[in-house]
Amino acid sequence: MSDFDSGAAPSRLDAIAVGSAVVDRVYALTNLPEPDGGAFVRDEATAIGGVAANVAAGLARLGRESGVVSRVGDDAAADRILADLRERGIDARRVRRGAAGERTSYSMILRDPEGERMIIAGGESVPNLRLSRDDFDYLRRADLAFTSAYAPDPVVSDLVTAAECDDDEFPPLVFDLSGPLSELEDRATRPETLDALLPICDCFVANEVSARSYLGAVPREAIAELRERGVTRAAVTRGTDGALLLTEGGEIVEVPAFEVETVDTTGAGDAFTAGLLHSWLLGGRSPETAGRFAAATAALNCTAENARGGLPTAEEVRAFLESN
Repeated sequence: MSDFDSGAAPSRLDAIAVGSAVVDRVYALTNLPEPDGGAFVRDEATAIGGVAANVAAGLARLGRESGVVSRVGDDAAADRILADLRERGIDARRVRRGAAGERTSYSMILRDPEGERMIIAGGESVPNLRLSRDDFDYLRRADLAFTSAYAPDPVVSDLVTAAECDDDEFPPLVFDLSGPLSELEDRATRPETLDALLPICDCFVANEVSARSYLGAVPREAIAELRERGVTRAAVTRGTDGALLLTEGGEIVEVPAFEVETVDTTGAGDAFTAGLLHSWLLGGRSPETAGRFAAATAALNCTAENARGGLPTAEEVRAFLESN
């Protein structure tokens, strides 16, 4: 078995996502348990997820050429992840297979009847990811590089160094602070790496919980703090309250959420990010237009089960916006 998935090397890609490609173990519960409480599993299933793979899948569904740099284990779950990436038209040449006996990383997703969820992560393949010179050569073929806080700290640190030292060739870097600092401790991106990343990333994305954990502020104050610390473009999502965008001109744009019949909120943030990258950073649309496109992409993804169940095409997003 080779280290990497086979396939012809693409000459150019719109975006490459670096980080997690995992198996999602989804449990539909009677309720999300309180501390010392319980719940009953009404249904269970497996799907493919991971922030990096989800964003790449969202971009591919929107018509973008995307690739993934990740690490999977030496097991059947790895085969399933690679097959899913191929089926979605995502380049998986730089998805490394782990050593014998290495488990593919996974998420346990607990979902209540209203679609709200809790996520618990495990497995060693993603924490073992490291970037090689060939990975960086591959990244230079893209118009945009994306990673998240779930990527190991050495990976994010190397991406920061590349963005600082290789301005002419390295693509714009987008970073998603996808989890609170307590969840990231000892396995993912460290606070000091986040500090170094802020002034060099081309767009910083966070949700309300992760922004508060890192910056100690509510979304609007967090956006202002990011601006003070050198971030030129940012997005802080707020669930059903929509999102706030920081523009290159330093303005704060409020993006409302769309009301839909929610089936599952898993992956909504990743779908929002994919929509934002497609329309704003790659598409050159205005922040207001791109924000509405991203919010619509996230809303449509929530109308089906699992992290990618409702990922829309660009045409479907445009039709939704015309009717809303």
